[in-house]
Amino acid sequence: MNDAALIWSYLASQPLLWLTATLFAYWAGDSLYRLARRNPAANPVMLAVIFLAVLLGITGTPYREYFEGAQFVHFMLGPATVCLAVPLQANLKAIRKAVVPIAAALLAGSFTAIVSALAIAKMFGAEAGLLATLAPKSATAPVAIGISEALGGQPTLTAVLVLLTGMIGAIFVTPMLNGLGLRDWRARGFATGVAAHGIGTARAFQVHDTAGAFASIGMGLNAVLTAFLAPLVLPWFL
Repeated sequence: MNDAALIWSYLASQPLLWLTATLFAYWAGDSLYRLARRNPAANPVMLAVIFLAVLLGITGTPYREYFEGAQFVHFMLGPATVCLAVPLQANLKAIRKAVVPIAAALLAGSFTAIVSALAIAKMFGAEAGLLATLAPKSATAPVAIGISEALGGQPTLTAVLVLLTGMIGAIFVTPMLNGLGLRDWRARGFATGVAAHGIGTARAFQVHDTAGAFASIGMGLNAVLTAFLAPLVLPWFL
């Protein structure tokens, strides 16, 4: 065994290896994102996932082993979800003034996200387990994973779908909304949060502070509504 293999064997036995690798991968992705002048196609989360996938492939590390080392990041999703109450409280007056359009947009966005995913999957012959896995894919990860597990889906696959939904949303949301001529930062942000949860919200904050605040509101409210809608809508497609 050469020196590099010995060093890797030692590092792989350390509990903080994969947490460190995760943080470093995101730092590298964010650095490239800044070099690309915040081009949405260079999404830092997407780049971090690619870096980690390549590293796991090169080292032959199973995902389960990686997750055990990096599970502190997963644990922090819970407190991060609770923190969604902060933008809700900070913008309570604005929400009260626009409660009807916000409620209408929330219902339309959440319902469309669930139904469209299930309808397309059903058209391609997806079975019940996969449908349950897909239903909550537009909710923020901790909520989506819990919903998927309760519906009999595959929580791990749901987490991947949530990640893909957020990355795709963050990449396409700004050019799409610009193309539609939508100028209201509140509407832009809220739509982004409902459709693309945390990753989309991070992108909204980079574009405009008001958009980011309303994206946080949309993400939080959509998580709650999806928990109610998904179990009601899923039986329609079984």
